[in-house]
Amino acid sequence: MSFNIGLSGLYAANKQLDVTGNNIANVATTGFKSSRAEFEDVYSATRLGTGSKTIGNGVRLANVSQQFGQGDVSNTGNVLDMGIQGNGFFVLSNNGSLTYSRAGTFKTDKEGYVTNSDGTARLQGYGVDSNGKIVNGVLTDLRIDTSNLAPKSTSTVSSTINLNSTSAVIDQTVAANKFDPSKTETFTKSFSTPIFDTQGNQHTMDQYMVKTGANTWDTYTLIDGRNPDGSDPTVTAPVASTMSFDATGKLTSVSTPVTPPTTPPTSVISSDLKITNWTPGSVTNGVWTANGAAADPAGLTIAMASTTQFNADTARSIPAQNGYATGQITNLTIDGSGVLLANFSNNQTKPIGQISLASFTNEQGLQPVGGTSWKETYASGIPGYDAPETGTLGSIVSNSLEESNVNLTNELVDLIKAQSNYQANAKTISTQSTIMQTIIQMA
Repeated sequence: MSFNIGLSGLYAANKQLDVTGNNIANVATTGFKSSRAEFEDVYSATRLGTGSKTIGNGVRLANVSQQFGQGDVSNTGNVLDMGIQGNGFFVLSNNGSLTYSRAGTFKTDKEGYVTNSDGTARLQGYGVDSNGKIVNGVLTDLRIDTSNLAPKSTSTVSSTINLNSTSAVIDQTVAANKFDPSKTETFTKSFSTPIFDTQGNQHTMDQYMVKTGANTWDTYTLIDGRNPDGSDPTVTAPVASTMSFDATGKLTSVSTPVTPPTTPPTSVISSDLKITNWTPGSVTNGVWTANGAAADPAGLTIAMASTTQFNADTARSIPAQNGYATGQITNLTIDGSGVLLANFSNNQTKPIGQISLASFTNEQGLQPVGGTSWKETYASGIPGYDAPETGTLGSIVSNSLEESNVNLTNELVDLIKAQSNYQANAKTISTQSTIMQTIIQMA
């Protein structure tokens, strides 16, 4: 019996050496989780039990469990290097076969898909719809689309404007004061805003403010120095919109004559200016020609509701408009929630996908399959998928990797202990052999 006990101890000590050696070998493996050898004693038993004076029958390996504690997350400078701070696993698909990993060393293949370091599996996440909105719930292969961002025509312009209530009135009934964009004395102030047509060509929209009375101002809108329809403002008189203010300096209405003129004349009263007859074009050698593009189908709405008339300098905040030119991708950023944001040369930022993380009820039940990856088993339970920072899931740290959670100092101590255990069990076998030799010699 003692031989069996000693042999079981040798086997157990050898397994502990194997586990410890594997941990030490993977001390520099990204996303590696250390293992622990767990043992239990062995007793011989009959149907009636073991009895009160039964001597044990040795030891056996009960389990090799993985320790899913957090590893240090260190910066690498590579945007597709990602570490998970907290719970969760990256989801990888190899032709539909899913594996789960904490190793975030990702790259792109020739088709732009985000893959693991050896290119055998694609990172899973959520795609975006045509409006750039994340489509949650359906896992897909994440892909970095490097194609140009199509232009968007301007349909709205907004800003906050104050018109100085103490500015001098310009009497436009006097011929010399008739509005002329080339003569600064015919208007009080002008503001310029870049806008875009359907092909992404940039144009300059100028708004000219003319104080015509104590609480009234006219505003003329020109695009590229022309009337919105492309006509010369010195030949075809531009249409003025009249802004009216109350005694407190707040805007009460914006009145714009209907074009073409009606009899009797009518106006559209609103807090916005609406341009529906804009024809994009350019001027070459003094000759204006249409450029083949179009204005936004919805027209161009200029929000004026935030305009005031106070005793302060005539000034405007930085205008906001929703159009942009064609953009080329310049860089990629990934935030803590796993959203992949593409930054473009036209100062636009567009989400192109979101990483999904998996969680399990029993992580210890996962089956290691190599490549610092695991597979789902019956013991682990089915995975739950969601975006990072949702529920108990951790956050994504871009430009970083999670290091192995192996504690080298502890492993070296365990190595010494396993070696001592091996030697001690070998000694029990040697002692038992000596006893048996003595008994044989007595015969």
